[in-house]
Amino acid sequence: MRYNEEWQSPGSLDWNRKQALNLDDHAQIERLDSGNMLGHIDGLPEQLLAAWKHALDLPLPESGGVSNIVILGMGGSAIGGSLLRSLLAAECPAPILSNRDYELPAFVGPDTLVIASSYSGNTEETLATLAAAQQRDAQIVSISSGGKIAELTAESGGLAWRFDYESPPRAALGYSLLLPLRLLCRLGMVRDFSADVEKAAQVLRQQQARLASQSPVSSNPAKRLAGQMLDRLVLIFAADPLTPVARRWRGQIAENGKAWAQFEQLPEMNHNAVVGLEHPEVLIDRTFALFLESSLAHPRNQRRAELTRRMFIGAGFNSDTVHTRGESRLAQMLSALHFGDYVSFYLAIAYGVDPSPVQPITWLKEQLS
Repeated sequence: MRYNEEWQSPGSLDWNRKQALNLDDHAQIERLDSGNMLGHIDGLPEQLLAAWKHALDLPLPESGGVSNIVILGMGGSAIGGSLLRSLLAAECPAPILSNRDYELPAFVGPDTLVIASSYSGNTEETLATLAAAQQRDAQIVSISSGGKIAELTAESGGLAWRFDYESPPRAALGYSLLLPLRLLCRLGMVRDFSADVEKAAQVLRQQQARLASQSPVSSNPAKRLAGQMLDRLVLIFAADPLTPVARRWRGQIAENGKAWAQFEQLPEMNHNAVVGLEHPEVLIDRTFALFLESSLAHPRNQRRAELTRRMFIGAGFNSDTVHTRGESRLAQMLSALHFGDYVSFYLAIAYGVDPSPVQPITWLKEQLS
């Protein structure tokens, strides 16, 4: 058996597209969604509040001076670090790096706060970099649901923060983002974000009326956008503060929708990638260009996004935009992220696949073990 046959969805080749496009068929959604991914997406506003409250009661490390912050993690556990870096870029005096690899940068040392994030607590790359951070006497806090990472942290005198939320790692976003955020708040490194968290959760609840499965395709922008993406390669473009959100969209389309997507950052892509609009011509009509737009982006980047989208449309690409909701940086980031989670879920249903399993990742882990 070839490796790709090990995770092929049963019956997927016979999927009826007329049936697939009926995203208002709740029986169909329930049948495909074996892991209740929709429930996790629906529950994100409450998860955010629960994570924020949980982090208030966890012990604080005896912190020395902190010159820089490195957040270790991979995949669904790492996205919180990327979001945190963008959220706090203009507020936190210490630089924040999201480290997604087996090795640490050379600057990590006793004045580095290392936050090791792993939902399972057993992520291979995160364990490797955590061990290296311990050897360099970094200040360490781990965030997990348990596993080896909590044991390793405790053995070396670090502080293990644990939470209890059963889901795939990517669905525990509230914990991977808000636990490290509250840690920095409680250490006095950034202001108190309590009001921002409350308002962000409220914004997500408000937009759910339009995005949840009970909302029909005729008035549900997430379902309609999933329909536009069906059978197309998806390209996602954004500028800060939405760059990590674009990365999240790419990951969710892959893990939930079992489809390929890619993201690019403005303004950098205006200096290289934008030249590649001409070829291969055969793919232009099969590609979808999505632009995530925030009123908090630099005005020049807002103008660049407008002009870049005009170029894509002029070259024959299918295109659309998603605008953020809310006033704060946190609310705008999370509203765009939550919208993308719904889109990726409906794309999975449109393709006739279960959004929860990630067999290719499981296969890779088995081969590497």
